[in-house]
Amino acid sequence: MSWTDAPPASAGPIEKVLYEVKKTIVGQDVLLERLIVALLARGHILVEGVPGLAKTLAVKSLAEAIGGDFHRVQFTPDLVPADIVGTRVYNQQSGEFQVQLGPVFTNLLLADEINRAPAKVQSALLETMQERQVTIGRETHRLPNPFLVMATQNPIENEGVYPLPEAQVDRFMMKVVVGYPTATEEFVVVERALAPNPVIQKIIDPETLVQLQQQADQVYVDPSLIEFAVQLAHATRDPARIGLTDLARYVTFGASPRSSISLVLAARALAFIRGREYVVPEDLSELAMDVLRHRMVLSYEALSDEVTADLIISKILANLAFPDPAGRGR
Repeated sequence: MSWTDAPPASAGPIEKVLYEVKKTIVGQDVLLERLIVALLARGHILVEGVPGLAKTLAVKSLAEAIGGDFHRVQFTPDLVPADIVGTRVYNQQSGEFQVQLGPVFTNLLLADEINRAPAKVQSALLETMQERQVTIGRETHRLPNPFLVMATQNPIENEGVYPLPEAQVDRFMMKVVVGYPTATEEFVVVERALAPNPVIQKIIDPETLVQLQQQADQVYVDPSLIEFAVQLAHATRDPARIGLTDLARYVTFGASPRSSISLVLAARALAFIRGREYVVPEDLSELAMDVLRHRMVLSYEALSDEVTADLIISKILANLAFPDPAGRGR
């Protein structure tokens, strides 16, 4: 069945949201699924891809389908932290300072080309992403719920860009690499560009999304799967412990403990999307690349030998024994 058709009567709210977003997005199934996973798991997502791949349109369409607020911030070298989180403004009539909240006070925030701003501006998002609050002066303001940051970065430019601080990159639950569409998909993209833009209907509201998050929290995760996620994170720090001694020289720092937490939470959300009340090993293996690739710091030797984080993670997955949890049928 085509995603442009009407969803079946038995479709759940998440499936209906995906059908609605697919009115404007062609392909990009992995990106859309990962966005839903991040929403349900209360995480944030970093998207890397060349311009023109509908990254912004995907987030905007998703915000319209869930009935949430959507703000976009175009990161530039002259941006300051107050442009993102807000600042105190002096009111001449009252003679007092008033807080003017920034664009982070929304449900879905698109930080477009985040690597174009210096580290000081990028770090302004640290508190918002981890604590879901903003401190301006002496006052702390809570962000709306749900809240998702989707940041994009352009991998093809080297001038006028800054590397993301490791502390901030680690706070992204996943990093998704978006590729070019197929020839068939690109034909549909051009064909749709000739027609009027479809109207995205509101399928759910933020309150319903919060309820779906709570339902996803009830998905069962067997302890053996938690152990597998921990072993996977440890293997990225010391590949020699699983027999991959030839890869040890390529790894400077492996994935942090936050990676194993994110992997389990994301797998639980993915299982919920696919209609299961329990996590299976395939959920973990499918998400491992997106959760781990941006958390690994490789050596200069890896750069010279053209060894990527994806290659190291794939070899680690091939050498780890997948568990067969007894709780799969729970």
